[in-house]
Amino acid sequence: MSEAGVPQAFTLHGLTEDEAIARRAAGQGNNVTLQSTRSYGQILRENLFTFINSVFFLLSLVMFLLRRPGDGFLVVVVIFGGVLINIYQEIWAKRKLDQIALLSRPKATVIRAGQEREIDPSEIVLGDVLLLRPGDQVVVDGAILGDGHAELDESLLTGESELVPKTAGERVYSGSFCVSGTACYEAQKVGKDTFAYQLMAGARAFRNILTPLQREINVVIRVFVLIACFLWILISISFLSQSYSLNDVAQRAAVVAGLVPAGLLLAITLAYGLGAVRMLGQQVLIQQANAVESLSHVEVLCLDKTGTLTTNHLTLEAVYPIGIPEEELRSHLGDFAASLSTTNRTSEAIAAVCPGSVRSPIAEVPFSSARKWSAIAFDSGPRPGTYVLGAPEILLKAAPLPANWVSRMQRMTGEGLRVVLLAWSADWAALKETVAMPQMPPDLAPLGLLCFSDQLRPEAYETLQGFRQAGIDVKIISGDNPQTVAALAKQAGLSDQISLISGTELADLDAAQFAQAAQAHTIFGRITPDQKADLVRALRKSGRYVAMIGDGVNDVLALKQAHLAIAMESGSKATRGVADIVLLRDSFAALPHAFLEGQRIRSGIQDVMKLFLVRVFCVTLLIFATAIVTDSFPLENKQSAVVTLIGVGLPTIFIPVWAKPAPTPRGGLVRSMLHFVVPATLSLTLVSLLVYLFFLVSAVLDLPPFQELRQVDYSLPRSALVTILVLGQLCLLPFLKPPTRAWAGGEPYSGDWRYTLMAIALLGIYLLIVALPPLREFFELSPLSIPGYLYIGLVAVEWCLLLRFIWRSRFFDRFLGVDLSDRPS
Repeated sequence: MSEAGVPQAFTLHGLTEDEAIARRAAGQGNNVTLQSTRSYGQILRENLFTFINSVFFLLSLVMFLLRRPGDGFLVVVVIFGGVLINIYQEIWAKRKLDQIALLSRPKATVIRAGQEREIDPSEIVLGDVLLLRPGDQVVVDGAILGDGHAELDESLLTGESELVPKTAGERVYSGSFCVSGTACYEAQKVGKDTFAYQLMAGARAFRNILTPLQREINVVIRVFVLIACFLWILISISFLSQSYSLNDVAQRAAVVAGLVPAGLLLAITLAYGLGAVRMLGQQVLIQQANAVESLSHVEVLCLDKTGTLTTNHLTLEAVYPIGIPEEELRSHLGDFAASLSTTNRTSEAIAAVCPGSVRSPIAEVPFSSARKWSAIAFDSGPRPGTYVLGAPEILLKAAPLPANWVSRMQRMTGEGLRVVLLAWSADWAALKETVAMPQMPPDLAPLGLLCFSDQLRPEAYETLQGFRQAGIDVKIISGDNPQTVAALAKQAGLSDQISLISGTELADLDAAQFAQAAQAHTIFGRITPDQKADLVRALRKSGRYVAMIGDGVNDVLALKQAHLAIAMESGSKATRGVADIVLLRDSFAALPHAFLEGQRIRSGIQDVMKLFLVRVFCVTLLIFATAIVTDSFPLENKQSAVVTLIGVGLPTIFIPVWAKPAPTPRGGLVRSMLHFVVPATLSLTLVSLLVYLFFLVSAVLDLPPFQELRQVDYSLPRSALVTILVLGQLCLLPFLKPPTRAWAGGEPYSGDWRYTLMAIALLGIYLLIVALPPLREFFELSPLSIPGYLYIGLVAVEWCLLLRFIWRSRFFDRFLGVDLSDRPS
């Protein structure tokens, strides 16, 4: 090895520091800024300049022009106050993500004046000589120098999963990863001319990808935007055809605008932000915003044994010579490990036990997960020839073992040991001829079996039990022998009812059989990187929501196929680069908590959405109902605002914080809520309409004789309507999380009193608004008599009993002929 740590075959001097400084001064440096997140301007534009905000802005402007500054100010505070909170939260997230991007930015190994140095990619200059090792990312475009060779994963550029061999003179492109081999390359394109700039500016920049929950909520919001537009058209027609004032039209337009539940998006943002903070406390780093949502959907978790279930600290437990003395076998193993230019965990474990001499190989094939073997050839020294070290199942084709050795090997794998075979061929020239496209020598003689142990993570048992508690299926996909993997999985507490299959068996299956095998089996051994990706893809196509955990370069293809990609912090740069979540300090035990956190967030958003839907549907139906029955409009803008604030706005702050984990609902989020929303909406609308009509009739009876109905004072009926709507919304809170079995109906009994206590506190706030004249006048509420309030309270109690009966009898479910509840019958 040279001073730079590069094999003698392609040792290069590189630029001097003075030359590098001169080229950087000449503008030939790689100093471009890659935007990993949105800019502050983007955050402001995307939150401020939306269709919904434009509507509210125009409505508030109209209120000011009509000399109703109170209404205009209320619209600004309620809507744009929420927007400002959203902007603050996203700016905070941006700063965190920028710190993450800085910490996880790939480093480059450059050779300057014959010395190896690790530098930031921004310090590279044109003409620099860079070193590639397995797991390293190519950070600038260039060409291979010297006699080195490497296999690159260019799938991020081409979409093709095949590894591409690179030898002297062949071009390498930024954005690809070195999977095996070691080589030097010269920087020929830097800065904005590289693939890195083009790729990172697009694929690695912030992606505004909607999560499944956001997509469903967007559909709901768009539906209500259409309803609001329809009502605005009707209001405009009524202004032209009837004698309504411009002020009345603006008031009604503002109430209709409030039907669009824009606060739902704010609730999601706050819930996701809280979840990200909680997960960071569990050493789970969220790199993509949609990772929080993905966690709540995960049904299948695929993980590799090495580095995930185990610590990836291999120990050589024993060697078993075949046909040669043990001392000679250990000597060959020591020379093999000492002479490799690219080491791995296996060779390091060998070197720790079997010291050897550094010899000069004439050819070398680094280990590859696809080949599952490595080789090195010597043309001199003791016993010249080609030495191949790899998986016995692969080498046995060229180096057959006696039956008793096969039985011994199977027994050792059944004990959870990793077994590797060392074989030898006298032909030392063949490997050099095929180094670009490595071929295993056909006539190998087995020299010995090696047994390695890999220690289970201390938290493995508890973690797997946590997955089971979260209702997640675990599948272990590994390049090791399936018997070894199965033995370790059982030691880690995985069910004894596991079934296993090997990569060679999978290779003989057609597409349909492969998909069936992916579903049926738990342990997959001797799997190639392509097969690993195919398994994840097959699970996705079956309709399962799949997460994949990986740490090595061989996991990159599978990570990119999964709905959710999770990487270990100690893993390769490649895996961290494509991961949605990074487990800091390799905190594998934090994952069950993270999955439950995702389910908790979804459960909270689901409860918030139920309240929003009941309010929006109820007010919408009341607008149509009062227009048909009384030719009036039910609410003023401020009155609608107080219903929203007390019934939905304030609960939204606490519900995501108090939510508990719940499984993903069947049939989608919206359908799962119909059992709760449909009966509550229709019954509350009917009861509210009756209360409104009762007080309206009372107001009409109080009119002097021959007085026109247009002169009716609607302040009392509207105040009564606001009161019954507020009471109805607050009564829904105990129904969401029933504190006692008496409240169970729409949702199962939970024993959680916090929702009920919040409803009582919010009722106190509403009574305070009604009792204090300044607040009452601001919200344009008229004081009702004590009997009037008692009457509305009695109606609310009767409505609760009626609603509970409807839920428990499943009247609407039976009437519609479908099961709208998320619980089995």
